[in-house]
Amino acid sequence: MRILRASAHATSVALVLCLLTAPAIGQSDALAGFDDYISKGVDAWRLPGTTVAVVKDGKVVFAKGYGVRELGKGDRVDEHTLFAVGSTTKAMTASLIGMLVDEQKLAWDDPVTKHLPGFQVKDPAVTRELTIRDLLTHRGGLGNTDFLWYGQENSTEQILDRVRLIDPAYSLRSRFVYQNVMYAAAGRVIEQVTGQSWKDVIRARIFEPLGMRDTVATLAQIPPGANVATPHSIVDGKVKVIQNASVDAVAAAGAVWSSASDMAKWMQFLLDGGCVGGADGKRLLSERTVAELFHPQTMVPDSMYPTTRLVKPHWMTYALGWFQQDYRGRAVDFHTGSIDGMVAILGLIRDERLGVLVLGNLDHAELRHALMYTVFDRYAGRSDRDWSAALLEVYREDGKRSEQVVARAEAQRVSGTTPSAPLDTYAGTYKDPARGQVEVTSENGTLRLRYGPGFVATLEHWHFDTFRARWTADWRGSTLVTFRLDAATGRPVALEIMGGRFIRAER
Repeated sequence: MRILRASAHATSVALVLCLLTAPAIGQSDALAGFDDYISKGVDAWRLPGTTVAVVKDGKVVFAKGYGVRELGKGDRVDEHTLFAVGSTTKAMTASLIGMLVDEQKLAWDDPVTKHLPGFQVKDPAVTRELTIRDLLTHRGGLGNTDFLWYGQENSTEQILDRVRLIDPAYSLRSRFVYQNVMYAAAGRVIEQVTGQSWKDVIRARIFEPLGMRDTVATLAQIPPGANVATPHSIVDGKVKVIQNASVDAVAAAGAVWSSASDMAKWMQFLLDGGCVGGADGKRLLSERTVAELFHPQTMVPDSMYPTTRLVKPHWMTYALGWFQQDYRGRAVDFHTGSIDGMVAILGLIRDERLGVLVLGNLDHAELRHALMYTVFDRYAGRSDRDWSAALLEVYREDGKRSEQVVARAEAQRVSGTTPSAPLDTYAGTYKDPARGQVEVTSENGTLRLRYGPGFVATLEHWHFDTFRARWTADWRGSTLVTFRLDAATGRPVALEIMGGRFIRAER
């Protein structure tokens, strides 16, 4: 019943045509006091900087920056400041696929292998059946495979090649498990069909026609001295500057950097049903393809976002690059973006030609959700909930639960134990065909570990043959590393870390 409700309701609103108009509450009424509300939220969430845009009925009715690009420096955020938009990139990649569908260069339900003959997953039957639609809807059978790229040096080719080594997490199309690597494969399909890089295609097909002059496709393309935000995280209770985490190896999943000014143009394009320049502008996506982009494809667990505890949607679906839910009787299409120290959210109520964009430079600062729902409420003439205060309480409770998990782990630590072997015998290279390799070295009686450039740590003895890795990138916290020893020789032969088992290369 829930599936039927979601599908039927979304179908009724999916045909957003270029000439669609809707009654609106005036900007002066809907957004009165919104500027002050954002400023207070920035302080409450300890955000160094954020930028917000609102689009209504074909016009940008709000676009403004708050705070600073980097703590300790005076450069202010404005509507042209670049932030990582993260996984809101996925809707752009899906739209590029849609343009190729319009040109009859591919079809949504083409087998992936029609365009990428060498692409394989572990199950040959799934390799044969996997479609382009599956790549875009997080239902292709893979669990989380971010270990293939996050903090690593693997190229896109290496990442996609290693997918064939990953055990399936569920049967094809039976579940929803959020995926970035499958979107990287979709990006590679675009490259194969067009003969151009995904970076060049998205620039030529989206950025340039929409006049998105601030926007770049990848972190590597940000020019020196650009008006760009720096990522931050809260470490030991303090907000600190951290390093950018590159998504460029899976660029089609989330590598775009953009501004409130440019993303407002992207929202206008979507709310105008695939037209550039308003109702009478040039059409880049057919009406049929726009409808397909927003048509529900699979159900999503309502535990996907902590915010759903307050929103309490009756249904939640995923379309082609879009989460979807009901909110107070209105159909919402949205997507978040999160990467170390950067957050984004883009939300649309297409029935009302209303869009909200929030970008920020503090890790998982959920003011983004609060501002989106606040705008939706204001344009419905409601102001009965302080979303910022309510969500702060939700995330504080989550923080307390996380602290309790850490405390339980500490309580289970066995005191008085020592490693089973001399420390220098743990040093070596440990490998896994899919996950790569972990290097352990012994330096002056201290063990050091390196798992790609993003995970470098000193190992502290925890208990028995388990050690705690405290990452040099301290915003990533710490994790436990367990060595397995050969029963006959007492020599370490394997290492377990972050869900992977690595076998010692030299015996």
